[in-house]
Amino acid sequence: MKILLLHFTFFLFLCYISTGDAMVHRYKFVLKDTQYTRLCSNKSILTVNGQFPGPTLYVNEGDTIVVDVINRASENVTIHWHGVKQPRYPWSDGPAYITQCPIQPGTRFSQKIVLSDEVGTLWWHAHSDWSRKPDAEVPIILGEWWKSDIMAVLNGFVADGGDPNISDAFLINGQPGDLYPCSRPDTFKLTVDYGKTYLIRMVNAVMNNIMFFRIANHKFTIVGSDGSYTKPFTRDYISIPPGQTIDFLLEANQQPSHYYMAARVYAIAGTSDNTTTTAIVEYSGNYSAPSSPLLPTLPALNDTASSTNFVEQLRSLGSKDHPVDVPLNVDNKFFFTLSINTFQCPPDAPCQGAQGGRFRASVNNITFVPPRIAILQAYYNRIRGVYGDDFPSKPPFRFNYTQEKMIPRDYWTPQNGTEVRVLEYNSVVEIVFQGTNLVAGIYHPMHLHGYSFYVVGSGSGNFDKDRDPLNYNLVDPPFQNTIVVPVSGWTAIRFKANNPGVWLMHCHLERHTTWGMEMAFIVKNGKGSDAKMLPPPPDMPRC
Repeated sequence: MKILLLHFTFFLFLCYISTGDAMVHRYKFVLKDTQYTRLCSNKSILTVNGQFPGPTLYVNEGDTIVVDVINRASENVTIHWHGVKQPRYPWSDGPAYITQCPIQPGTRFSQKIVLSDEVGTLWWHAHSDWSRKPDAEVPIILGEWWKSDIMAVLNGFVADGGDPNISDAFLINGQPGDLYPCSRPDTFKLTVDYGKTYLIRMVNAVMNNIMFFRIANHKFTIVGSDGSYTKPFTRDYISIPPGQTIDFLLEANQQPSHYYMAARVYAIAGTSDNTTTTAIVEYSGNYSAPSSPLLPTLPALNDTASSTNFVEQLRSLGSKDHPVDVPLNVDNKFFFTLSINTFQCPPDAPCQGAQGGRFRASVNNITFVPPRIAILQAYYNRIRGVYGDDFPSKPPFRFNYTQEKMIPRDYWTPQNGTEVRVLEYNSVVEIVFQGTNLVAGIYHPMHLHGYSFYVVGSGSGNFDKDRDPLNYNLVDPPFQNTIVVPVSGWTAIRFKANNPGVWLMHCHLERHTTWGMEMAFIVKNGKGSDAKMLPPPPDMPRC
């Protein structure tokens, strides 16, 4: 059975897809500000149809979904359908000022979502500022909660140039769990029957952290990630970056009792909330339950090896029904450095970044500056002066990107720009993402809109263009839409540019995106009618 799950919580949504005749489904999503209580505090958050978490949709592979998005909230909103390729139809992809102008308060937009070959678990989330065959299937969404208003958090760290305030709690399916104050009565519980197997569909909707996840005394069989099946492998923990999905089988094979599932961050740089969110796996039946469930031991906060080892186990299924088709002849080779940067502090301005500056982030030393109108609109209507088309294929200068001692400050300051890279239809692209230790070395979960890609290689240190490609996995590399570039390391991906349109690529650590670690590709039309971008809908939001 083929399945795709897309779920809405805070700004998220999951959708479940099975095989069957393709159809058109129509839904109404009303976005509004709703009062919710967590951690002894009550505040207004953005909800869909008044729910938190929100509705789950069940559709068939290849269906088209039309979602009437009605914005009755107080902020501009866009919605990105994370991992949905949207063939030839980028108009509903969602990133603000890349493919559309925001949906303003009091307005609406009918988003047509075109599903193609996606299987497994996908999700959607806001993309404007910070506003995101088993016996049974259960969605698990990892999120977080601020007692303060999220827009105040965003505006505060943008104003002072520093790091954002950390959240007050992490969440499992909208609840902090027993280890936080005032949370025990509402802790999420998963009731299981001994001997049955459960497919867990996990989404990491946390803003700025890879998360470790574990269930006491239980192991998992991982079977899918990012809308694609994987070769099954077994672990007793999961490491999942922001934006990624993991599907795994949970066998209820332990002594009937209560067991905690728990999650906390993997963090090596910056400030992080090191608290633990919990939910409960509760076996059905008659038995003496403990006063406190067994709590699993999670990997250490800075356990890079555990995080990296989990990612390295992912492989494409490679079956007859799900073949692997890694592009072998590359037309475009790009080398993209990913850096945390600083700008010099302006006179009389607050500057809470490193060395008295203001934090920025960049790809190939360019900090992305959003335009005033959407790049897709400008491209389709041939409006000049909105963006440049000369995004560099490599950084402007070479240095030891991952040296441990402080990299000279001459390299710290990036350039501002609104640049894209233009790709010919059906050309094969290879991108090597190189992490750098400018200002601070950290991992980067990179997400590409409109495509899934094969992750053909990764390693530590600086990428060696002569040696490292010899060790690429061209047999069964994982097929992802979000992948972690390791700390002080590199990751290589490949894809065929066969989806015309404008497609954003960015780091899924939200603070890095806010600082400018993003760029966009324009994929040109092909020759046939089925290789050309479709026209826009009549109700595209206005800027």
